[in-house]
Amino acid sequence: MALPTLTAASAPLTRSVEVVNAHGETETISIPAERALTLYVDKRELVTLMTLGAHPEWLVLGYLRNQRLVSAIADIASVTVDWDVGAAAVHTRGGIRDIEERTATRVVTTGCGQGSVFGGLMDELDAIQLPPARITQAQLYGIVNAIRLQESTYKSAGSVHGCALFQGEAMQLFVEDVGRHNAIDTIAGWMWLRDGDTPPAQTAEAPLVFYTTGRLTSEMVIKSAQMGVAIVISRSGITQMGHEIAQKLGLCTVGRATGRSFLCYTGRERLELQPALAGQRLRSAA
Repeated sequence: MALPTLTAASAPLTRSVEVVNAHGETETISIPAERALTLYVDKRELVTLMTLGAHPEWLVLGYLRNQRLVSAIADIASVTVDWDVGAAAVHTRGGIRDIEERTATRVVTTGCGQGSVFGGLMDELDAIQLPPARITQAQLYGIVNAIRLQESTYKSAGSVHGCALFQGEAMQLFVEDVGRHNAIDTIAGWMWLRDGDTPPAQTAEAPLVFYTTGRLTSEMVIKSAQMGVAIVISRSGITQMGHEIAQKLGLCTVGRATGRSFLCYTGRERLELQPALAGQRLRSAA
């Protein structure tokens, strides 16, 4: 399989600024970077993404795949990112069929750092077949704890979303960006390079699990399913459309996952509950 040629144009994730605190004192803190990256496909301007800039080539690949604009990794010849001009140039081997028609309709989303997707959100849902993945409550707690211990830009500077891919309780990749969609697209791009066009290998004992700090909207649920991930965990909640699509796909969504607390919204048959691990329920004062 021919893989695309990629640059390695990572950029600084934070910058230092001076602020004045509540005591009237001046101090220096770190804030996340945010930079515009305009994506060109075969010299045609497609979209501008606002991104942290950690792994821009993976972001571009994942964006093209999750937007269903490119179906095979071998169709992409190269991705070149140049921060001096804020551009990512993608060269394909044979062009994108019907690109004008496929990008004519934009759907405004709830996403930060991106803001729109091309075409209908429900397109090709019926073709998605999720693997028979399951997770135990103990594994869920292990994932949440791994995120708690993970060193991150959020801990040092705040204002970013984090996403991670796990195999069982083993973290495969952790990505942060100014928008949760950028973070999941970056993971999708990394998976595409690693696994190619075939679904990633996973077992019932060690399923692929996607974690996000952001809410589970319809787009996040669809992107997770397109990546072949049947179990999604969020520190936040879920939207109505996200819930409906997850039910349709048979995808397990777990939200409000902090400490020992969580809510399983859909796909509860994929979650092996172990209530004793949750500890005693706190009783409210009379």
